[in-house]
Amino acid sequence: MTEISSFVSAAHAVLDKDLRSEFRTKYALNAILLFAVTTLTVVSFAVGQFSLTPEIQAALYWVIVFFSAMSGLSRVFVREEEAGTVHALRLAAAPPVVYVGKLTFNLILMGILEVVVFPLFVVMMGLRVQNLGLFAAVLVLGSAGLASLATIIAAIVSKANVKGALFTILSFPPLLPLLITCIRATRLALEGSDLAAAGPELRLLASYVVVMVTLSLMLFDFVWGD
Repeated sequence: MTEISSFVSAAHAVLDKDLRSEFRTKYALNAILLFAVTTLTVVSFAVGQFSLTPEIQAALYWVIVFFSAMSGLSRVFVREEEAGTVHALRLAAAPPVVYVGKLTFNLILMGILEVVVFPLFVVMMGLRVQNLGLFAAVLVLGSAGLASLATIIAAIVSKANVKGALFTILSFPPLLPLLITCIRATRLALEGSDLAAAGPELRLLASYVVVMVTLSLMLFDFVWGD
């Protein structure tokens, strides 16, 4: 119990450091929100008065979320390299603690992104959700899966010269199954299907999150210490 409490306290310290740093600069937050609002505005004008099917609306929603997240989630480790604090962080916290703290920070960013994108999508794209419970479950699991993979990829690319482009390129292939499943489950929520009908998609999303977090914790010691 003491070890768990120490782990949580250390991870919270890493999270608190990142939150204070982010609220001073607001770089990642401004990047993801500006990209999301700009993209959504452009898409809404392009679509115009066309009536979109639930499948197209679901696909557009997750495309916007994906690219918006890619514009800011890498900062969680890139900032450490740019500020020269990476070596101090290695000495101050164990690799699993660092990953959990950074993952929690990215989850918070994803939560803020979803809170902004969803109402704007409803207003600008005429989104009508028939099953809000299912839709919320998909958003939570999809965002968790995206954040868990983005965190470990951010650690890998933080030392590269072209970080932004490399981050998106490396993230897309392993995120493709997640995005496809999110689009399917979101379509079911828009059409009013119940939780039982979306059971396979929800189980797949939950499994993706568990596997990705587990693999990241196993590999992060190697990635972080390289």
